Amino acid sequence: MQLEYFHMIDRIVDLKVDEKTIVVEAQVPKESTIFEGHFPGYPLMPGVLLIESMAQASGWLQLGVFRFERMPILAAVKEAKVRGSVFPGDLMSIEARLTHEGSGYAMTEAKIRVGGKLRANSALTFTLIPFPNADMRGYMAKVAERVGFPQQAVSP
Repeated sequence: MQLEYFHMIDRIVDLKVDEKTIVVEAQVPKESTIFEGHFPGYPLMPGVLLIESMAQASGWLQLGVFRFERMPILAAVKEAKVRGSVFPGDLMSIEARLTHEGSGYAMTEAKIRVGGKLRANSALTFTLIPFPNADMRGYMAKVAERVGFPQQAVSP
């Protein structure tokens, strides 16, 4: 996880395009300037970054399902719940499932677990757009390689 670059996902553990599910991992850094203010002496992963982690896992799922042809943009967060704390150094396992797609939108349900225990969950809605330019698509292809995205799903 590289918080300073908003890269919340370290690796894709399991992508099942036919089942429309994904599992990813993200190692919360032990040190970050974010924890200096959230909270001094009791550092916690901010809830908004937990939501962003679920959104990015959901985004990778959609890139797989839609064969890297459309770019998901977070449009709505519904029923987000933080059910327990996530601390520096924790390994988050993030699961997402595509629940709806159509009319230029997609919806997912996502969960974060640490040590098998549920820490957060949310229903997320995305707008699906064409990649705005070749540079953006190329950048995403490089990030896909870094996180272990199945390269056969990145069509030229």
